[in-house]
Amino acid sequence: MILATLRMAIPVQKRGEALKILKSMVARNQAQPECVFCRICEDALEDNVLQFEEMWRSEMEFERHLRSDQYHKVLLVLEMALKQPEIRFDVISSSTGIETSKGKKAREMNRLPSPPEKSVRLEAGRRGRDLRRSLSMLSALSI
Repeated sequence: MILATLRMAIPVQKRGEALKILKSMVARNQAQPECVFCRICEDALEDNVLQFEEMWRSEMEFERHLRSDQYHKVLLVLEMALKQPEIRFDVISSSTGIETSKGKKAREMNRLPSPPEKSVRLEAGRRGRDLRRSLSMLSALSI
């Protein structure tokens, strides 16, 4: 998959024209079976900054899209930018969702060290009362 991100600061007087062009690209791209998504985002912290993002299933389809007459309209929007736009093309080999973090959390929970291992770590640099207090706190945490 290819993720294309175009980030640009558009002057207020050209914003309407830029949004009209980008919205037409969103509608056109979403109708393409190889387009995973296409969207326009506004930066909440920077005035007049728009971000145009599109994800394509294959590099070949994305390259075809870049060479299209329609994509030249996006290039016109980039020319409207107040300063050099940020242009980024990321190749994504795999992608996962929340199930990955849930699996990672479960694996971490299964790898909790046993209390003796914890006490060995706490032992370094501690003596007497501090060590006993740490060990008692640790044993209270053990389930």
